[in-house]
Amino acid sequence: MQPKSVYLAGPFFSEGQNHRVTTIKGLLEKNQTVNSEAIFLPGKDEYTAAEAGSFEWQIATFNADIRQIDQDDVVVAILDYELENDKHVPDSGTIWECGYAYGQHKSVILVRFDKNEKQAINLMLAGSYTAIFNGETDIKKLADYDFYNLQSKYVPLDVV
Repeated sequence: MQPKSVYLAGPFFSEGQNHRVTTIKGLLEKNQTVNSEAIFLPGKDEYTAAEAGSFEWQIATFNADIRQIDQDDVVVAILDYELENDKHVPDSGTIWECGYAYGQHKSVILVRFDKNEKQAINLMLAGSYTAIFNGETDIKKLADYDFYNLQSKYVPLDVV
């Protein structure tokens, strides 16, 4: 069986956010069921032919990310946005990517570093995921998760 390609969604605007993305990418690279060379990082693999923020860049980046979600087998989404500021709301772009992937019948794997492992989750995210890795200890299990079978992995959380 061919290893799966992954779209790694998550914010990448601060040092902490980039550290979380790098951590998850490293775990996915260790996973034998993931194609380590087919992990797409929207913040790294972005459109560079136009100035960041320009209209051309906006359209090209949006379309490239959509095409990549369509091409990849699964979306892994890091929900921690401003964790360093004790804010527990996910990044709106990441939420959108999860919804789009779910609408395209792609499996969505959620990841939360939040030390408050009982933190409530948005109902729409809770209803759309295949598996959730919740908390720093649980996240390490991504290295061994079977992306071929994509077994459901639920965590009992309140929804908002």
